[in-house]
Amino acid sequence: MSAKGFLKPKDDDFIPWTEDKLDVDAQKDTTFVYNSTPSLGLAAQRQKLPIFKTRDHILYMLEQFQVVIIVGETGSGKSTQIPQYLVEAGWCQEEGQMIGITEPRRVAATTLAARVAEEKHCPMGELVGYSIRFDEWFDRAKTKIKYMTEGILVREMMGDPLLKLYSVIMLDEVHERTAQIDIIMGLMKKILRKRRDLRVIISSATVDAEYIRDFFNANRTKDVSKDTAAIMSISGSNFSVEVFYLNEPCPNYVQSAVETVLKLHEREPPGDVLVFLTGMDEVDHCVTLLKERTSNKHSKHGLKIWPLPMYGSLPPQDQLKVFRPSLRGYRKIVVATNIAETSITIEGIVYVIDSGFVKLKWYNADTNVDALIVTEISQASAEQRAGRAGRTRPGQCYRLCREDDFQKLPLNTPPEMQRTDLSTAVLQLKALGIDNVVRFEFPSAPPSKNLMASLELLYALGAIDDNGLLTKPLGENMSELPIHPTLSKMLFSSTKFKCSREIAAIIAMLQIENIFIKPPGGQAGNRARVMKRKFEVAEGDHLTLLNVFNTYLKQKQWDIKLWCQQHFLKYKGLKRAEQLFEQLVRTLKRYDVPIQYSSDMDEIRRCIVSGLFPNAAYYHMSGSYRTIRGDIPLSVHPTSVLYTLKQPSWVVFTELAHSKKVHMKDITVIDPTWLEILAPHYYQKTTLQRSH
Repeated sequence: MSAKGFLKPKDDDFIPWTEDKLDVDAQKDTTFVYNSTPSLGLAAQRQKLPIFKTRDHILYMLEQFQVVIIVGETGSGKSTQIPQYLVEAGWCQEEGQMIGITEPRRVAATTLAARVAEEKHCPMGELVGYSIRFDEWFDRAKTKIKYMTEGILVREMMGDPLLKLYSVIMLDEVHERTAQIDIIMGLMKKILRKRRDLRVIISSATVDAEYIRDFFNANRTKDVSKDTAAIMSISGSNFSVEVFYLNEPCPNYVQSAVETVLKLHEREPPGDVLVFLTGMDEVDHCVTLLKERTSNKHSKHGLKIWPLPMYGSLPPQDQLKVFRPSLRGYRKIVVATNIAETSITIEGIVYVIDSGFVKLKWYNADTNVDALIVTEISQASAEQRAGRAGRTRPGQCYRLCREDDFQKLPLNTPPEMQRTDLSTAVLQLKALGIDNVVRFEFPSAPPSKNLMASLELLYALGAIDDNGLLTKPLGENMSELPIHPTLSKMLFSSTKFKCSREIAAIIAMLQIENIFIKPPGGQAGNRARVMKRKFEVAEGDHLTLLNVFNTYLKQKQWDIKLWCQQHFLKYKGLKRAEQLFEQLVRTLKRYDVPIQYSSDMDEIRRCIVSGLFPNAAYYHMSGSYRTIRGDIPLSVHPTSVLYTLKQPSWVVFTELAHSKKVHMKDITVIDPTWLEILAPHYYQKTTLQRSH
């Protein structure tokens, strides 16, 4: 096939399923409700997985080594089958012991748990359960297989440093090298010295496998002279993927992705399509364009297009739609972020369209703020994306770049530990008793500048003292909350300002992405803007979110879904915020923090400043905002309530978003004197004399 605008690769350009991509754990697993072979029983499906042949080898390796690094192709069944093999082999016979499996994303932890519960014919929460941030479903007495996010395991180590509740820990998707998984591997190295009976299974790419093996083999002591870690490979059953490149660079990869979908739909045989874009806004925009351009359009095969979005913040019922088989007479087009690269696997994908871009967190030590930046993907990530097309039959991958440009991409994505804010990680390590974080054995050491900036921030927040030790009780309490230290400081400071209830509500709302529904335009778009103005307050976004939350609670006795629909608010998001709010209130009560109500907006804003003071900015004469630290130009994000108002002189913000400009999100207007009063150790007032 030679699609217009794409170059057909030469024979040696075909992309086989090479060992560079063996890290992708495609879990036929995540299709836990809808499987592609419904005629087969679950037992028969398990036996058809490639990992079934290696069951005894895995169990033997665990007897011989403390750490087993398993390299397996996508679809081999590692994430779902290995925990079951361990239970069947008696690895958690002792009362209360479990097999723990970590996943980098919430959606992976919950869907894998559901799939394994289905295979074991048991209700969720009994033999199989899960634990994610602000949500858990397992029984401490009955559960033997527990899926969890990486952050949950780190927090469990604070209460149980030797992880005595677990006989085996499986670290899944390690190739993503998140900051949490690097911390876990460093801590595991220490725990394994104390617990010789504990076993660790690591799912990783070949490119990382030897590096990780050597990292754990450096664990030798006088008592243990042999290797403690070994690598084991599992074969898969993927088909070849033909890769196409553009003749010329495309100016707009979202528009180019839409055009490529349309050309492919017109010319190619039936088969579902997976499109990779960078974020929620791009995904929704692409889905809207596809619906507009193909409302009544059929391909030569008589198929219609069925476009579906997929990203982490999508409601669960909408996420499940992508796993359903295509409707009769339709071609499913899944438009996804990099969540579909490794965390989930969608059956029936034959064609992949790769934009070549991804949103990654990058930390600026000068501003002490993490920012999501759209950047080029690595060649390893591109290979993983292409591999999604070869699950059920030979597939095709369309890369929206030239082949020469592709060869210039970095080979691997830098570990998150080297490009992210370390304040949360350092706080957790301090809580775990690692006082000298500089000497901690990270698999990939973070930049010293980032480490120093994080220590400075924690010191400014009052979480650590002059000796670098956790303060009591503030630092210890902050370390146990699964939110950023600036927000946890804000929460625990709320008792001083007598507004703990309002601050808990604001923090809960900040955990929900885009609570307002934004129709693409027309009368619905105008009505949505009018409705949003009803909640807006001139003091900024934080108090606007509080206003939305309070109004939502007052309306609960009526038809709340209809009310949300009329006011263009996301019902599921508000319901989730209410759950988070209730959990934060319970947390405050556990720490004996009184739940106080306040209607004093100035006191609430002062409390916000007590936590977000490092994120302060002032309005510069140039017409843009500047950070006080670093003097970096900033703009107000278009979604902010301050975007259309007269720009205030001083603000604090929660996060930054990068596009053509650096935008502040979730902003509150402040009085600059509050910075001097609430953070005198961080800011001091000086008078500069201009030279004439």
